[in-house]
Amino acid sequence: MIMPFTSFKEPADLSRAKRALDAAWRQLEPEVPDFDRGDARTRLAYIVASYVHTAIDEGDLIRRAIERFRRKPSI
Repeated sequence: MIMPFTSFKEPADLSRAKRALDAAWRQLEPEVPDFDRGDARTRLAYIVASYVHTAIDEGDLIRRAIERFRRKPSI
């Protein structure tokens, strides 16, 4: 069942977003150099937060966040 995110203030949605962040990080962490892990996870958290309102569900949020994280930042 697809459950869109309703609000970033609801405890259930915050929990779902945290699970999505953790799942995305598990996939991305091996690609990130040790010296950059703290900054990279913070960057991923911002990406997850920016996609919460457009994601269909947690799976969609994870996929979008990983895709965006892997894109080179534009200057």
